[in-house]
Amino acid sequence: MNTVRNNETKYILLELLAIAFLATGGILVKMSALSPINTGFYRVLFSLPLLFPLAYKYLKQLNKKDTVILLLAGIFLAGDISLWNLSFHYTSVANANLLANLTPFTVIPFSYFIFKERMPKFFLAGAVITIAGVFILIAGKSDTSGSSYLGDFLSLCASIFYAGFLLISYRLRDRINSSVIMFVSGIGSMITLLITARLSEGFQVPHGMSQLWPLLGLTLFLQVIGHNLLAHCQGKINVNLSSVICLSQPAIASIYSFFIFSEILSSIEVLGIIIIMAGAYSVKAQYNLKSMKACNKGVQIK
Repeated sequence: MNTVRNNETKYILLELLAIAFLATGGILVKMSALSPINTGFYRVLFSLPLLFPLAYKYLKQLNKKDTVILLLAGIFLAGDISLWNLSFHYTSVANANLLANLTPFTVIPFSYFIFKERMPKFFLAGAVITIAGVFILIAGKSDTSGSSYLGDFLSLCASIFYAGFLLISYRLRDRINSSVIMFVSGIGSMITLLITARLSEGFQVPHGMSQLWPLLGLTLFLQVIGHNLLAHCQGKINVNLSSVICLSQPAIASIYSFFIFSEILSSIEVLGIIIIMAGAYSVKAQYNLKSMKACNKGVQIK
Protein backbone atom coordinates (compact mmCIF):
# COMPACT_ATOMS: atom_id res chain seq x y z
CA MET A 1 0.00 0.00 0.00
CA ASN A 2 1.33 3.47 -0.92
CA THR A 3 1.99 6.09 1.73
CA VAL A 4 -0.14 9.24 1.51
CA ARG A 5 2.17 12.21 0.93
CA ASN A 6 0.41 15.51 1.63
CA ASN A 7 3.54 17.68 1.58
CA GLU A 8 2.73 19.35 4.90
CA THR A 9 4.70 22.44 5.88
CA LYS A 10 6.21 20.79 8.95
CA TYR A 11 7.81 18.10 6.79
CA ILE A 12 9.06 20.73 4.33
CA LEU A 13 10.78 22.45 7.26
CA LEU A 14 12.08 19.11 8.54
CA GLU A 15 13.62 18.34 5.16
CA LEU A 16 15.21 21.80 5.10
CA LEU A 17 16.74 20.93 8.50
CA ALA A 18 18.08 17.71 6.98
CA ILE A 19 19.57 19.70 4.11
CA ALA A 20 21.15 22.08 6.63
CA PHE A 21 23.02 19.13 8.17
CA LEU A 22 23.96 17.74 4.76
CA ALA A 23 25.35 21.14 3.71
CA THR A 24 28.18 20.73 6.25
CA GLY A 25 29.61 17.86 4.19
CA GLY A 26 31.86 19.87 1.88
CA ILE A 27 33.48 21.73 4.77
CA LEU A 28 34.19 18.52 6.69
CA VAL A 29 35.50 16.61 3.67
CA LYS A 30 37.93 19.44 2.94
CA MET A 31 39.13 19.29 6.56
CA SER A 32 39.72 15.51 6.54
CA ALA A 33 43.37 14.42 6.49
CA LEU A 34 42.44 11.07 4.90
CA SER A 35 42.04 10.37 1.20
CA PRO A 36 38.54 11.02 -0.22
CA ILE A 37 37.22 7.45 -0.45
CA ASN A 38 38.73 6.45 2.90
CA THR A 39 36.98 9.49 4.38
CA GLY A 40 33.70 8.25 2.93
CA PHE A 41 34.31 4.74 4.27
CA TYR A 42 34.76 5.92 7.85
CA ARG A 43 31.76 8.22 7.55
CA VAL A 44 29.56 5.19 6.86
CA LEU A 45 31.39 2.73 9.15
CA PHE A 46 31.05 4.96 12.23
CA SER A 47 27.34 5.49 11.51
CA LEU A 48 26.35 1.82 11.71
CA PRO A 49 26.64 1.43 15.54
CA LEU A 50 24.62 4.64 15.94
CA LEU A 51 21.91 3.58 13.51
CA PHE A 52 21.58 -0.01 14.77
CA PRO A 53 19.64 0.81 18.00
CA LEU A 54 17.21 2.91 15.94
CA ALA A 55 16.74 0.19 13.30
CA TYR A 56 16.90 -2.98 15.43
CA LYS A 57 13.22 -3.48 16.25
CA TYR A 58 12.20 -2.83 12.64
CA LEU A 59 14.70 -5.15 10.96
CA LYS A 60 12.27 -8.07 11.19
CA GLN A 61 10.08 -6.23 8.66
CA LEU A 62 12.62 -6.95 5.94
CA ASN A 63 12.40 -9.88 3.59
CA LYS A 64 15.27 -11.10 1.40
CA LYS A 65 14.15 -9.08 -1.59
CA ASP A 66 14.00 -5.83 0.40
CA THR A 67 17.42 -6.53 1.90
CA VAL A 68 18.98 -7.04 -1.53
CA ILE A 69 17.33 -3.85 -2.85
CA LEU A 70 18.62 -1.85 0.12
CA LEU A 71 22.13 -3.20 -0.33
CA LEU A 72 21.89 -2.11 -3.97
CA ALA A 73 20.77 1.34 -2.79
CA GLY A 74 23.89 1.38 -0.61
CA ILE A 75 26.06 0.80 -3.67
CA PHE A 76 24.47 3.85 -5.32
CA LEU A 77 25.08 5.90 -2.16
CA ALA A 78 28.71 4.71 -2.09
CA GLY A 79 29.10 5.90 -5.67
CA ASP A 80 27.72 9.30 -4.72
CA ILE A 81 30.02 9.59 -1.67
CA SER A 82 33.14 8.51 -3.58
CA LEU A 83 32.64 10.79 -6.56
CA TRP A 84 31.53 13.77 -4.48
CA ASN A 85 34.51 13.48 -2.12
CA LEU A 86 36.90 13.11 -5.06
CA SER A 87 35.46 16.16 -6.81
CA PHE A 88 36.72 18.49 -4.06
CA HIS A 89 40.29 17.77 -5.19
CA TYR A 90 39.59 19.12 -8.67
CA THR A 91 36.90 21.79 -8.40
CA SER A 92 35.53 24.31 -5.94
CA VAL A 93 33.23 23.46 -3.04
CA ALA A 94 30.60 25.68 -4.66
CA ASN A 95 30.67 23.84 -7.99
CA ALA A 96 30.70 20.45 -6.24
CA ASN A 97 27.63 21.40 -4.18
CA LEU A 98 25.82 22.71 -7.23
CA LEU A 99 26.43 19.81 -9.60
CA ALA A 100 25.99 17.07 -7.00
CA ASN A 101 22.52 18.46 -6.18
CA LEU A 102 21.14 18.45 -9.72
CA THR A 103 19.24 15.28 -8.87
CA PRO A 104 15.90 16.56 -10.26
CA PHE A 105 17.23 16.08 -13.79
CA THR A 106 17.41 12.34 -13.01
CA VAL A 107 14.70 11.94 -10.37
CA ILE A 108 11.83 13.71 -12.16
CA PRO A 109 11.97 11.78 -15.48
CA PHE A 110 12.45 8.42 -13.75
CA SER A 111 9.69 9.06 -11.17
CA TYR A 112 7.31 9.94 -14.02
CA PHE A 113 7.96 6.73 -15.94
CA ILE A 114 8.55 4.36 -12.99
CA PHE A 115 6.23 5.65 -10.24
CA LYS A 116 3.70 7.42 -12.49
CA GLU A 117 4.14 10.57 -10.41
CA ARG A 118 1.99 13.35 -11.85
CA MET A 119 3.39 16.87 -11.93
CA PRO A 120 1.27 19.99 -11.25
CA LYS A 121 0.81 22.29 -14.21
CA PHE A 122 3.52 24.76 -13.18
CA PHE A 123 5.90 22.34 -11.48
CA LEU A 124 8.55 22.63 -14.18
CA ALA A 125 8.39 26.42 -14.02
CA GLY A 126 9.09 26.33 -10.27
CA ALA A 127 11.90 23.84 -10.78
CA VAL A 128 13.47 26.01 -13.49
CA ILE A 129 13.31 29.06 -11.19
CA THR A 130 15.05 27.10 -8.44
CA ILE A 131 17.78 25.79 -10.74
CA ALA A 132 18.31 29.29 -12.17
CA GLY A 133 18.78 30.55 -8.61
CA VAL A 134 21.44 27.92 -7.96
CA PHE A 135 23.36 28.94 -11.08
CA ILE A 136 23.13 32.62 -10.12
CA LEU A 137 24.41 31.79 -6.63
CA ILE A 138 27.40 29.91 -8.00
CA ALA A 139 28.10 32.59 -10.63
CA GLY A 140 28.38 35.12 -7.83
CA LYS A 141 31.28 33.31 -6.19
CA SER A 142 32.90 31.28 -8.98
CA ASP A 143 36.64 31.56 -9.58
CA THR A 144 36.71 32.63 -13.21
CA SER A 145 40.40 31.68 -13.50
CA GLY A 146 39.17 28.20 -14.38
CA SER A 147 38.15 24.99 -12.65
CA SER A 148 38.77 21.45 -13.72
CA TYR A 149 36.20 19.87 -16.01
CA LEU A 150 37.07 16.57 -14.36
CA GLY A 151 35.93 17.77 -10.94
CA ASP A 152 32.68 19.15 -12.38
CA PHE A 153 32.10 15.89 -14.23
CA LEU A 154 32.68 13.84 -11.04
CA SER A 155 30.15 16.01 -9.17
CA LEU A 156 27.58 15.60 -11.92
CA CYS A 157 28.07 11.81 -11.89
CA ALA A 158 27.66 11.89 -8.11
CA SER A 159 24.22 13.46 -8.58
CA ILE A 160 23.16 10.57 -10.82
CA PHE A 161 24.26 7.98 -8.25
CA TYR A 162 22.50 9.89 -5.46
CA ALA A 163 19.33 10.09 -7.55
CA GLY A 164 19.44 6.29 -7.83
CA PHE A 165 19.65 6.03 -4.05
CA LEU A 166 16.73 8.47 -3.62
CA LEU A 167 14.51 6.64 -6.10
CA ILE A 168 15.06 3.26 -4.41
CA SER A 169 14.62 4.53 -0.84
CA TYR A 170 11.60 6.65 -1.83
CA ARG A 171 9.50 3.64 -2.79
CA LEU A 172 10.70 1.45 0.09
CA ARG A 173 9.91 4.29 2.50
CA ASP A 174 6.21 3.47 1.93
CA ARG A 175 6.59 0.52 4.29
CA ILE A 176 10.11 0.50 5.80
CA ASN A 177 11.41 2.69 8.63
CA SER A 178 13.96 5.32 7.56
CA SER A 179 16.55 4.07 10.09
CA VAL A 180 16.33 0.59 8.58
CA ILE A 181 16.87 2.05 5.11
CA MET A 182 19.97 3.93 6.25
CA PHE A 183 21.36 1.02 8.31
CA VAL A 184 21.01 -1.74 5.71
CA SER A 185 21.97 0.47 2.77
CA GLY A 186 24.89 1.63 4.94
CA ILE A 187 26.19 -1.94 5.05
CA GLY A 188 26.15 -2.01 1.24
CA SER A 189 27.88 1.37 1.13
CA MET A 190 30.53 0.37 3.69
CA ILE A 191 31.49 -2.80 1.80
CA THR A 192 31.61 -0.96 -1.53
CA LEU A 193 33.67 1.93 -0.14
CA LEU A 194 36.07 -0.45 1.63
CA ILE A 195 36.78 -2.37 -1.57
CA THR A 196 37.07 0.82 -3.63
CA ALA A 197 39.38 2.51 -1.10
CA ARG A 198 41.57 -0.58 -0.81
CA LEU A 199 42.00 -0.81 -4.58
CA SER A 200 42.42 2.90 -5.36
CA GLU A 201 43.98 4.56 -2.30
CA GLY A 202 45.10 1.82 0.05
CA PHE A 203 43.52 1.32 3.45
CA GLN A 204 44.16 4.22 5.85
CA VAL A 205 43.68 4.48 9.63
CA PRO A 206 42.97 7.85 11.31
CA HIS A 207 45.33 8.83 14.13
CA GLY A 208 44.39 11.23 16.91
CA MET A 209 41.39 13.48 17.37
CA SER A 210 42.63 15.94 14.76
CA GLN A 211 42.01 13.27 12.10
CA LEU A 212 39.00 11.73 13.80
CA TRP A 213 36.76 14.72 14.41
CA PRO A 214 36.01 15.55 10.73
CA LEU A 215 35.07 11.88 10.21
CA LEU A 216 32.85 11.91 13.29
CA GLY A 217 31.25 15.15 12.08
CA LEU A 218 30.48 13.58 8.69
CA THR A 219 29.08 10.52 10.46
CA LEU A 220 26.78 12.45 12.78
CA PHE A 221 25.70 15.37 10.59
CA LEU A 222 25.38 13.58 7.25
CA GLN A 223 24.90 9.86 7.69
CA VAL A 224 23.00 9.65 10.99
CA ILE A 225 21.01 12.91 11.07
CA GLY A 226 20.97 14.36 7.55
CA HIS A 227 20.32 11.32 5.37
CA ASN A 228 18.20 9.60 8.02
CA LEU A 229 15.98 12.67 8.41
CA LEU A 230 15.77 13.04 4.64
CA ALA A 231 14.71 9.39 4.27
CA HIS A 232 12.01 9.98 6.91
CA CYS A 233 10.69 13.02 5.04
CA GLN A 234 10.46 11.00 1.84
CA GLY A 235 7.57 9.17 3.46
CA LYS A 236 5.74 12.49 3.77
CA ILE A 237 6.79 14.53 0.72
CA ASN A 238 6.42 13.90 -3.00
CA VAL A 239 9.70 12.81 -4.60
CA ASN A 240 9.74 15.63 -7.16
CA LEU A 241 9.17 18.29 -4.52
CA SER A 242 11.76 16.64 -2.26
CA SER A 243 14.40 16.69 -5.00
CA VAL A 244 13.84 20.40 -5.66
CA ILE A 245 14.11 21.25 -1.95
CA CYS A 246 17.51 19.50 -2.01
CA LEU A 247 18.68 22.26 -4.38
CA SER A 248 18.71 24.65 -1.41
CA GLN A 249 21.88 22.93 -0.13
CA PRO A 250 24.32 25.21 -2.02
CA ALA A 251 22.52 28.26 -0.60
CA ILE A 252 22.81 26.93 2.95
CA ALA A 253 26.47 26.01 2.38
CA SER A 254 27.12 29.60 1.30
CA ILE A 255 25.55 30.89 4.50
CA TYR A 256 27.81 28.55 6.52
CA SER A 257 30.84 29.93 4.69
CA PHE A 258 29.79 33.45 5.64
CA PHE A 259 29.64 32.66 9.36
CA ILE A 260 32.49 30.09 9.61
CA PHE A 261 35.04 31.51 7.17
CA SER A 262 33.86 35.17 7.19
CA GLU A 263 33.21 35.00 3.45
CA ILE A 264 31.13 38.02 2.45
CA LEU A 265 28.05 37.23 0.40
CA SER A 266 27.88 39.32 -2.76
CA SER A 267 24.65 40.88 -3.95
CA ILE A 268 24.51 38.26 -6.72
CA GLU A 269 24.81 35.45 -4.16
CA VAL A 270 22.03 36.95 -2.05
CA LEU A 271 19.88 37.24 -5.18
CA GLY A 272 20.58 33.58 -5.97
CA ILE A 273 19.53 32.51 -2.46
CA ILE A 274 16.28 34.49 -2.72
CA ILE A 275 15.48 32.98 -6.12
CA ILE A 276 16.20 29.44 -4.86
CA MET A 277 13.84 29.89 -1.93
CA ALA A 278 11.18 31.48 -4.17
CA GLY A 279 11.38 28.58 -6.61
CA ALA A 280 11.16 25.95 -3.85
CA TYR A 281 8.20 27.79 -2.28
CA SER A 282 6.39 28.01 -5.63
CA VAL A 283 6.75 24.26 -6.10
CA LYS A 284 5.45 23.65 -2.56
CA ALA A 285 2.47 25.93 -3.28
CA GLN A 286 1.64 23.88 -6.37
CA TYR A 287 1.54 20.68 -4.34
CA ASN A 288 -0.53 22.33 -1.60
CA LEU A 289 -3.05 23.37 -4.27
CA LYS A 290 -3.07 19.82 -5.61
CA SER A 291 -3.70 18.47 -2.10
CA MET A 292 -6.61 20.85 -1.48
CA LYS A 293 -8.26 19.98 -4.79
CA ALA A 294 -7.91 16.27 -4.04
CA CYS A 295 -9.41 16.72 -0.58
CA ASN A 296 -12.34 18.66 -2.00
CA LYS A 297 -13.00 15.73 -4.32
CA GLY A 298 -12.61 13.24 -1.51
CA VAL A 299 -9.45 11.78 -3.03
CA GLN A 300 -6.15 11.04 -1.32
CA ILE A 301 -3.09 11.82 -3.42
CA LYS A 302 0.25 10.09 -3.33
